[in-house]
Amino acid sequence: MQTALRITFHGLSPSADIEDSIRGHVAKLERFFDRIIGCHVTVEVPNHRHKSGRKYRVLIDVRVPRAELVAGRAPEESPSSEDVFVAIDRAFDEAVRLLQDHARMLREGSDYHP
Repeated sequence: MQTALRITFHGLSPSADIEDSIRGHVAKLERFFDRIIGCHVTVEVPNHRHKSGRKYRVLIDVRVPRAELVAGRAPEESPSSEDVFVAIDRAFDEAVRLLQDHARMLREGSDYHP
């Protein structure tokens, strides 16, 4: 990666365990697609009141040649979004799918613009 990984927390305190998990996921992304220019991961607890516990949202902004890919969704109304590590896994699963699509388009040499 050309620029250092950035990790931002909103609505919760920084955590070494969360940062380690994110760094592990980013390392896997880099092994899959070695042309990543930069990556910014935001972990947040949106300011909405829910009937149950905290809901986490993880946003991943990956800069690659010819594109900026953004993965992540609003917290789901399910117990799994109450676990920050599950939210991280899901967001990175989406990032992998976006990178796969981008890599395929680059290989095909199309005039692809995400």
